[in-house]
Amino acid sequence: MNKLILPNYKRRASYKAIITRILEGEGNASTRERQAAFENTVFDKPLNTLLNKVALQSKKITDEDVEKLIASGLSEDQIFELIICVAVGQSSRQYEAAINALTEAAANK
Repeated sequence: MNKLILPNYKRRASYKAIITRILEGEGNASTRERQAAFENTVFDKPLNTLLNKVALQSKKITDEDVEKLIASGLSEDQIFELIICVAVGQSSRQYEAAINALTEAAANK
């Protein structure tokens, strides 16, 4: 077995552990804020603008987007944590959609 590829059950456990750590672990952003970012739910501008860019248009992120958040009172640590949450949340939705598509395709063979 290739050592770089974990068995499915270990991948799922690792995947869930990462999400749990990101959402429930110690951090500067509240767990409520991290959960909302993970789900990419609506925040006030300019946070909503940045998080949507991270999730859907990462090439369009600018220094000005981050500077506006710092000016609004968020710390760099909070901004970083929320960016990680929205990115992992978006990746998670894509991962789950891919797994579901593969499972469905295998069932229809």
